Amino acid sequence: MIDRATIDKIMDATNIVDVVGEFVNLRKAGVNYKGLCPFHDDKTPSFMVSPSKQICHCFACGEGGNAVNFLMKHEQITYPEALRWLAKKYNIEIEERELSDEEKKEQSDRESMFIVNEWACQYFHEILKNDVDGQAIGKQYFRSRGIRDDIIEIFQLGFALTKRDALVNEAHRKGYKDEFLIKTGLCIENERGIYDRFAGRAIFPWLNVSGKIVAFGGRKLDAATKGVQQKYVNSPDSEIYHKERELYGIYQAKKAIVKEDNVYMVEGYTDVIAMHQCGLENVVANSGTALSVYQIRLLHRFTPNITLLYDGDEAGIHAAMRGTDMLLQEGMKVKVLLLPDGDDPDSFSRKHTATEFRTYIEEHQTDFIQFKTDLLLKGVKDPIKRAEAINGIVRSVSVIPDSVERTIYITDCARRLEVDEKTLISQMNKFIAGDQEEQQKEVEREARQQPETSTALATVGLHTLQEQATTVERLIIQQIIRHGEMVVVDEYTENEGDIKLNVAQYVHFDFGNDGLTFSNELYNRILQEAVEHSEDSGFVAETYFTQHPDLEMSQLAHNLAVDKYQLGKNFQKEMTMKDMRQMIDHLILDFRYNYLKGRLKEVKEELKGEKDMARIRELMDEYKSVSELFQQIGKMLGR
Repeated sequence: MIDRATIDKIMDATNIVDVVGEFVNLRKAGVNYKGLCPFHDDKTPSFMVSPSKQICHCFACGEGGNAVNFLMKHEQITYPEALRWLAKKYNIEIEERELSDEEKKEQSDRESMFIVNEWACQYFHEILKNDVDGQAIGKQYFRSRGIRDDIIEIFQLGFALTKRDALVNEAHRKGYKDEFLIKTGLCIENERGIYDRFAGRAIFPWLNVSGKIVAFGGRKLDAATKGVQQKYVNSPDSEIYHKERELYGIYQAKKAIVKEDNVYMVEGYTDVIAMHQCGLENVVANSGTALSVYQIRLLHRFTPNITLLYDGDEAGIHAAMRGTDMLLQEGMKVKVLLLPDGDDPDSFSRKHTATEFRTYIEEHQTDFIQFKTDLLLKGVKDPIKRAEAINGIVRSVSVIPDSVERTIYITDCARRLEVDEKTLISQMNKFIAGDQEEQQKEVEREARQQPETSTALATVGLHTLQEQATTVERLIIQQIIRHGEMVVVDEYTENEGDIKLNVAQYVHFDFGNDGLTFSNELYNRILQEAVEHSEDSGFVAETYFTQHPDLEMSQLAHNLAVDKYQLGKNFQKEMTMKDMRQMIDHLILDFRYNYLKGRLKEVKEELKGEKDMARIRELMDEYKSVSELFQQIGKMLGR
């Protein structure tokens, strides 16, 4: 368990711009920062980060919160795990009590798998550096590829001993269970027992975007690899690793990607490592899997610009062709470079300096139109084949989401291909219309397959508790969160002496006079806590609630603390005590007006079915008094 003082220390040290910037490419936007939302398919930057409020918020999907909320949602981790992540980032020591056996058992499988993977990575790495076989076989392999020791450290490379139960035995000695050795894919189980998956292989750990070990790749090194096709073995999919969602090298590359505003996509582990060592650090690989939408969206958070850097052989050409349309569809700006025959990024980088490599890329990379034109139309004289090739290029342009970019590319196509622009536009529009029709059919098919109740539940699920409450209640609680500590009553009376009430105390006092409460229980809890902590030294309601350990409370607080649009400094007016008092008074009157309106309806409904004359008289008297008060408040509000 982490004590409250340590939590406060962590939160005080945390800079949300730094934290979110680990996962999202942020650009300055006035006093805030903006980027593509990592929680939905965001085409235009709608994710705002406020350094002054220390919160983030997406104005499209509504996700956000403080740094802890962001990490929990993004990394799918628990509240304590998010705090540990921040503590590690800001070098804050956490003293925790020893967990009981029961508490250890309750730790999630997911956390246990990360722990086992972290241990295995260190185990493989130590063998490479200190074991006799690790140095003679593993390190010799990396030396033969020209990989320096500092790069070995950066990528945490390792070696697995050839003995099939070496890792198993060491894991047992350290107390790790077979269950998690198997779930992570480190080991395989058969009728004879459990054995190491990566025995006798050079180890390439996969780090996700936050630096956690999610999987491993292993390359066979001994003479048995001759003629054996399975040179590389990778971890299977698991609860913490899905190969279509991860990119090798993303953790080591993300800062360079943002700095260069571009990413190089290559095919394999050694390509990434060699280019990184050469000085080109903004490089990742999908390593043997077809490029997926998840991988593209992960990259798009950091940059919209990508260069596909593949071998010039048939496999490299196929890989480039396969990924182009998908990248374009996700709004990426694509360039392609096929290296000279016989070279891959690994071998090419070892022959050239970073400057030479970068110069070669700049001089030889082409946009996707030129790439497809050279590839599909080179030497083609047959009119039918030429028409098919041109349609393929126009098809690629049609998937670009931005209409202005599509227009520019079509004009460029017409010039390069010497085809009438109107003809290309007409064909492109046919492709777009066909795609839209297909999308509509898909939506209709899904709607037919799902019962109405499921649709209704899904719709309700999009709305949070605070959105179901009345607008007036929301506005009152918003002022309590934003200005709860602000004094609105500062008076002296002979009987009471000095009277000071802040916003929270004022609302609480006013509600208490008539026994009023919010219809939303979460609002009541916030009001109560604001009053209880009003006398705390340095209490600031917005900071207190946006950093609250109750996730429901902090989520609501961050939603109410942000505005989509902000006035410039010249138009901003500082709220005075009088202004705030008038606003709160008006909101409370609105609250009472709505409350009385609802009560009148309730009394009417009760009268319809009541037969007892005594009860009818009571209801009539109540209706009369409530109605008079309702009209009186209505006049005060100008209604």
